[in-house]
Amino acid sequence: MARLCRSFRKTLIQQLHNNHQQQQLLPSVHSAGKTSTNPQFRRTYVSEMRKSAFEGNILRLLRNEIQYELERSPVNQPMETFGSFILDDRSGEQWIRLKRKFGEDEDIKIEVTMFDGAVPAPKSGGVVGGGTDEDMHLHITFIVNISKGVGGDVLEIMCSAWPDSIEINRLFVRASDNTVAQPYAGPEFKELDDELQDCLYEFLESRGVNDDLAIVLHEYMKNKDRTEFIRWMETVKSFIEKK
Repeated sequence: MARLCRSFRKTLIQQLHNNHQQQQLLPSVHSAGKTSTNPQFRRTYVSEMRKSAFEGNILRLLRNEIQYELERSPVNQPMETFGSFILDDRSGEQWIRLKRKFGEDEDIKIEVTMFDGAVPAPKSGGVVGGGTDEDMHLHITFIVNISKGVGGDVLEIMCSAWPDSIEINRLFVRASDNTVAQPYAGPEFKELDDELQDCLYEFLESRGVNDDLAIVLHEYMKNKDRTEFIRWMETVKSFIEKK
């Protein structure tokens, strides 16, 4: 998607540049078959022509890009649940939220970003891929908050979702008012004992935070990324069309 946006912007800039060059070559302005001798009239007329051509180019590019995105593949209806999680997705936001109950007293809330990074995907034999979209592994950040009872401390676990796996980056305990419960927030996750790391992954997996969730999040965010991009272009188009 980032590649498509860059291509769209590049095309738009080129069109505006070409339009500016063409306007430099405009002949003397005619009105009703007669050449106007009023400099102010000529300036106003040329300015209006430039504005109309400028906006026309933007609208054409937006319509073409919207049509391309809609024809490339259908935009799926967002799901409302995944397993035991209830999903909350609000239009125009960069986040989605998941929540569920676990056991008798645990409340689990997960906040998930849209794609916020990428790394080269390894090829067969351990060779790192190139820089095209197909050669990149997109990254999603998500934060798991686990609380027990109202007003108690919250276990916060910061994670990464790769295309087919999750990765724990850090965890700490904070107070319910979002302040850190204690000054020492703990070490980086990879500094922990290997067996403890495995147990913490099992702790999350038993609560539905696992590799299957990573796969679902990537599919969901691909759809949301396109949906938000199309919505943004429609909004810009409607604004420019407004008289």
